[in-house]
Amino acid sequence: MKKIVFVVTSCLFFNFVFSQDSSYIAPATSKTIKLPTRSGDHLMIQLSSDHWTGVPDSISSHQQGFSRGFNAYFMVDKPFRSSPKFSIGIGVGIGTSNIFFKRINVDVKAGGSVLPFTAADSTNHFKKYKLSTGFAEVPLEFRFTSKPLEPNKSFKIALGAKVGAIVNAHTKGKDLQDKNNNSINSYTQKEIGRRLINGTRFMGTARIGYGIISVFGAYQINNLLKDGAGANMKLYQVGITLSGL
Repeated sequence: MKKIVFVVTSCLFFNFVFSQDSSYIAPATSKTIKLPTRSGDHLMIQLSSDHWTGVPDSISSHQQGFSRGFNAYFMVDKPFRSSPKFSIGIGVGIGTSNIFFKRINVDVKAGGSVLPFTAADSTNHFKKYKLSTGFAEVPLEFRFTSKPLEPNKSFKIALGAKVGAIVNAHTKGKDLQDKNNNSINSYTQKEIGRRLINGTRFMGTARIGYGIISVFGAYQINNLLKDGAGANMKLYQVGITLSGL
């Protein structure tokens, strides 16, 4: 909870600092160039295909389906006074990830020091099964837009990073089956536990696009799990961004 309060408080501070009028004072004159069509703050939404690096064969062989994520941030954009084509964006929001598996159990409620990934090839298992995580995040970007007066008709690039504090981690299984994939019971089981998952996440980010649509990539710098809790796996996401940048 302290981490979440810190993240929100920091973003409110930066929102106050950066949410000034988007204008540019030309260095050679006293004339001020207004950017009336460029929003100072906006919503950034991302849909991603999610993957882990460094996954042992005993785990990767049980991954299946389309693992995916959803990120949403409220951003503030501050153009540089020396050139309106460049700006700094900072914000606050949530980043989620869902990794799907088949015939395996991930015991997020385990009491030991290692997160168990237990194969269920010859026993009861769920037809659909995933490990989900959610983080409160603060993204920071260095941005370039080719036409600052026409952002919706502009080529854009952004490089940055984001830091997050974990708010949720759980597994969810649907439709219990026997070892021969015969249905036993149609129900949903959800288990919550984040003790063995790294509570802080650092990711490098990059985006490139035109207008309000861009493609993005994000790569986790630190490990998914806490030290000693398992393999040195890291999350990376590739997807589409909808944004006013």
